[in-house]
Amino acid sequence: MTVRVVVGGALCHEGRLLAARRSAPPELAGRWELPGGKTEPGESVPDALVRELREELGVETEPLERIPGEWPLRPGLVLQVWTARLLSGVPAPLEDHDELRWLGPEELESVDWLDQDRPAVAEAGRRLRRGGGGGA
Repeated sequence: MTVRVVVGGALCHEGRLLAARRSAPPELAGRWELPGGKTEPGESVPDALVRELREELGVETEPLERIPGEWPLRPGLVLQVWTARLLSGVPAPLEDHDELRWLGPEELESVDWLDQDRPAVAEAGRRLRRGGGGGA
């Protein structure tokens, strides 16, 4: 079975991490995630991240580095997370989300993250606390 990558963006700006609340599908609605989406055939994971954040949030970003680890979503689908820097635009919930929040490292536990996002969120929080979150 071939495995397709879903890329999540740990989008950091001014010492905070962007959290996005799912509006669909019903079983995920109301829970929070790192925004992103599926890679297309032949597309690199960093290129997919840039495209997905443009489509979902209306922003231009620069992928920085992959957070170690890979988390299964369902058979044939795994989550990889990359840190990213906001280059231009103001994030807006354009697709699949109904609310966005910028969270400081001390606020990361204030939302109900999807289970598969929790390890990467924890690592992004550690990086933010060290001042290496990747944002300006």
